[in-house]
Amino acid sequence: MKKLIKLIFVAAIGLFVLTGCRTAAVYNVPNSPVEAAKKVSDEKVYDAIKTAGTSLGWIIKKVKPGVAEARLNIRKHMALVEIRYNNKNYSINYKNSMNLNYDSQKGTIHSNYNGWVQNLDNAIQVQLSAM
Repeated sequence: MKKLIKLIFVAAIGLFVLTGCRTAAVYNVPNSPVEAAKKVSDEKVYDAIKTAGTSLGWIIKKVKPGVAEARLNIRKHMALVEIRYNNKNYSINYKNSMNLNYDSQKGTIHSNYNGWVQNLDNAIQVQLSAM
């Protein structure tokens, strides 16, 4: 009986650990179109990215013309993405992370990362559509 209880306990712990490690394929945003009402400059696209990101807690900095980095720090977690942009489209790509179970071999990461990037993408779209 003690062995059965111990086995059930170990199995329960194993299930808890497995469900706590929710990973998914890394979500990137390739070539999302800039659909502004009028033609906009690359600088205006960067301004929209910066406004959108900072509204969600991302720290946005321009690396060089057409390339920005966005960093999000939440508790002990950090996500860093590269955003390439111009007046026609933008892309958001994984660059680095900390404490998000990133696996470069499998191309997976904690599923919360994907939600953060999707929220960033949606916020950028809102800013661009307001132009």
